Amino acid sequence: MARQIGLRDIHIAMVTSDDSTETVYATPVKLERAISAKISPKSNSDNIYSDDSVEDIITAFEGVDVEIEVNQLALETRARLQGAKVVKGVLIENKDDIAPTLALGFKSKKSNKKYRYVWLLKGKFELTADEYDTEAEKPKAQSAKLKGKFYPREHDGNYRFIADEDSIAVDATIISSWFTAVPDEPVTTP
Repeated sequence: MARQIGLRDIHIAMVTSDDSTETVYATPVKLERAISAKISPKSNSDNIYSDDSVEDIITAFEGVDVEIEVNQLALETRARLQGAKVVKGVLIENKDDIAPTLALGFKSKKSNKKYRYVWLLKGKFELTADEYDTEAEKPKAQSAKLKGKFYPREHDGNYRFIADEDSIAVDATIISSWFTAVPDEPVTTP
C-alpha cells in the first residue's frame, strides 16, 4: 500500500448556507503553498458497566482539530480566514471580527505518485499567531500556522470526504473536479 509523502493545493470554500436540506459552498480558493497539515478527529467515550464488567462503550464525536502550516499568509487570505478586512493594503483586525464558516480541501501525494484528496466540510479557523525573529548570520524563515476546528454539516452529519486517486472504485470525474467545487456525497447506483 502506498504511503503519504506530500501535501499541496490547500483550498478553502466559504459555507454560504447549511440547513436541514443542503449545504451550499462558494467556489473554492487556493491558499498559499502548503508545508504541513495535521488532522485530528476527537471523540468522547464512556464505559457502561453491569454485572461487574464493561457492557458497552458509548462514543460521541466531538469534531476535528486542524493545524495547517503554509509558507506565508497574504493579508487578504488572513482577512478572509479571520473575518477581518484589508483597506488600501492595510489589514484591519477588530475585536468583533467573526471567522467565517468554511470547508478545507487539499491533496497529498502518495509513494506511488498518485494522490489522496481530502475535504473537511465545515469549520472555522482561530486568530493567526505571529512569530518574528531578528535577522542573524543564518537566516530563519518564518511560516504561517493556522489552527481550526471542524465539525459535521447540519444537513447530513458528514464532516470529511477522502478519495484515493488510485482506488479502482473512485469516479474519475470526482477527482478531476475536486477543487472546482466542494464535492457532493456520491450516490450509489443500483
